Amino acid sequence: MDTDWTDLALTRLKRNHRLLFLPDDPFLQELALALDEQDRRAVILWALGLAAESVARLEARYPGDRRPRAALDAAWLWARGRLKMPVAQRAILDCHAMAKEVAAAADAALCHAVGQACGTVHTAGHAMGYPVYELTALVRALGAGRGGRARGGAAADLPRASGAGARRLRAGRRPVGAFFAAMRPRRLSPSPAHTPECG
Repeated sequence: MDTDWTDLALTRLKRNHRLLFLPDDPFLQELALALDEQDRRAVILWALGLAAESVARLEARYPGDRRPRAALDAAWLWARGRLKMPVAQRAILDCHAMAKEVAAAADAALCHAVGQACGTVHTAGHAMGYPVYELTALVRALGAGRGGRARGGAAADLPRASGAGARRLRAGRRPVGAFFAAMRPRRLSPSPAHTPECG
């Protein structure tokens, strides 16, 4: 019997889990297979393109903190061979460190989503980290704090969410299916501020 994605998230909330989704969750397997079929460059472009949206959301909430932007910029330069791995890695780890400093669990998950997406330049295995943390951020933004208590049912609150991720969630009857259909690697588009030159 298939477990609904909302059941998984709510169960993990009740158990006070930091992550509400995992890469091996059944509903994520189609995306995982699609990513496995892509070449490395396509996966990098996909991950960094999606991370740009998360960086913009973090910049709006924390205008004085450049760590998410620095991580994304470093990842693009690293992908092009214009920055050495240790420098990019430091910027990515700094973005992950920001997660420990922010009060909102949704924002902490977004910091990790950006870090995972940027880490895709190193290994494609990080690619699934982006949707895992992005979905966790979306559900937490809908009412679940660090304490793991949801404000009402997370699925019932979906229409109140904002941003492109929430629009993806509202796009279909199966919210997570619609979310991942919009994130499919075949719909690659690099960030307008960056060129798709990567190794």
